Amino acid sequence: MDLFQDDLINWFQQEKRALPWRENQDPYRIWVSEIMLQQTKVDTVIPYFHRFMERFPTIQSLAEAEEQDVLKAWEGLGYYSRARNLQTAVREVSEIYGGKVPDNVEELGKLKGVGPYTKGAILSIAYGIPQPAVDGNVMRVLSRILLITEDIAKPKARKIFEAAVEEMISQRNPSAFNQGLMELGALICTPKKPACLLCPVQSHCTAFKQGLQEELPIKSKGKKQKTMPYLSVVVENEQGEVLIEKRPEEGLLANLWQFPMADATEVSMEQLAYWFGLEYGIAIKLEETLQPVRHIFSHIIWEVIVLRATTKDKVPEQGRFVALSDIDDYPFPVPHQKILQQIRIPE
Repeated sequence: MDLFQDDLINWFQQEKRALPWRENQDPYRIWVSEIMLQQTKVDTVIPYFHRFMERFPTIQSLAEAEEQDVLKAWEGLGYYSRARNLQTAVREVSEIYGGKVPDNVEELGKLKGVGPYTKGAILSIAYGIPQPAVDGNVMRVLSRILLITEDIAKPKARKIFEAAVEEMISQRNPSAFNQGLMELGALICTPKKPACLLCPVQSHCTAFKQGLQEELPIKSKGKKQKTMPYLSVVVENEQGEVLIEKRPEEGLLANLWQFPMADATEVSMEQLAYWFGLEYGIAIKLEETLQPVRHIFSHIIWEVIVLRATTKDKVPEQGRFVALSDIDDYPFPVPHQKILQQIRIPE
């Protein structure tokens, strides 16, 4: 066990990538990075992390921020509930713990959006406390090293891997140990065709010895994504402003802004103008069809037919007219950013 720890930690300290959240052990920076990195690639996160930390450099600045500003800074990263939960938890830290991120399992685990992985990452990386931080990368690495054949798609599997890390983790340097496992999964022990000849812990790997490294981990397929068709309308008034509306406070993409959108299973193209009058209280004239937008979420796929329309009416019953020069003040989800790109006037 000691030799495995040394091989992993020495490799990590020599080969680790220079990432902005590794510049110091500030628990707030580590926390933000770990929330951003959930289901998102490192290369995608880096520019977002830089911008977010410039905008909200401290716990207090994020705690005091308007939610719309936080969502705008998160715009394009997806999984917006992560940003809302992060701000809720940061406000708790500001109010209850005087702005200091808790350094114990119980208090940290009570914070909104801080699950077992995030908790373990903050405690081990920021505070040097030996706690397991088990994500998909770590489960893949350990399924090969220890030849664990449990289906990692099943919730109970995480407990098995957490127990394994609790036994294996370095008490001397839990930060480098946990980060080493993560880095190994990202750079060497990849999902397909792992680079076993370059692996620093190859001599400890049971799957490699048995030639099973490409058969692991065992992961059953999730449910097939549901496709949802929509009609979205970009309505322009006589002043050149466009109509946007805020999404509900709960559910997918909560509190983000969008162009009006109708469920295409309930409203046909021929019914659209009539439906629009009922919903928004203004009369529109459909002008042209823009490029359709397709966007894949984790569990659903949006297929959006996009239309352009004009109106002479001034005040909608819901939503608001906004000048294109001011529209960047509003956080939009990616599908509607794609629509916005189509209607911008080239500079």
